[in-house]
Amino acid sequence: MRQIIAMGGGGFSMERNLALDVYILQQSGKAQPRVCFLPTASGDAADYVVKFYAAFVTLECQPTHLYLLRPDRADIASFLLSQDVIYVGGGNTANMLALWRLWGLHHYLRRAWQRGVVLAGLSAGAICWFQQGVTDSVPGQLRPLGCLGFLPGSCCPHYDGEPQRRPAYHRLLQQDAIADGYALDDGAAIHFVGTTLHRVVVSRPDARAYRVQLEEGEVREKALAGELLAERAM
Repeated sequence: MRQIIAMGGGGFSMERNLALDVYILQQSGKAQPRVCFLPTASGDAADYVVKFYAAFVTLECQPTHLYLLRPDRADIASFLLSQDVIYVGGGNTANMLALWRLWGLHHYLRRAWQRGVVLAGLSAGAICWFQQGVTDSVPGQLRPLGCLGFLPGSCCPHYDGEPQRRPAYHRLLQQDAIADGYALDDGAAIHFVGTTLHRVVVSRPDARAYRVQLEEGEVREKALAGELLAERAM
């Protein structure tokens, strides 16, 4: 079963509540899933990786990571395909995708997805799976970015966490610069099975996910019903 879980923000890197992280691990169906963290978008920041381990060693899983800026393994394809969950961190999406393409990770990740490895992530690690995402990878105005295209349409993270996100997404839709898609508050996640939206889950009661579309020249937002997860403190 092909699964992707995209978070607007949240999880171990933004919250003390690990509810979204626990949910991601549970979707593997394994008692002790192997989970690999990809910190590429942060420039393989060591403190980000340390924070990942500090959180995930408290959960029922086998955590590991993969560096690309300073690669420490030659068997990247077999390593990724041996995981149960691949978890992508936030940061600069454009840089991340460029490096992934250089190393062939876009091919390996598609193969992993097709084999049933759960793909997940927040911010850069959320928009990367769609055809397009709203990004701040280039300083200045938020703009559209072509992504991997595993999922159709577009995605905008941090919808409530950064005040410029909502107006930027609306502007891009009205300019026909980006496709219809999904907007995600921090603490909200959308879970796809195949390319069909399966479920919306949230780590806090006020977090929302939205279907956002351009209809007759007007941007329409439809709030998607989300299930509040049980809190799991770090």
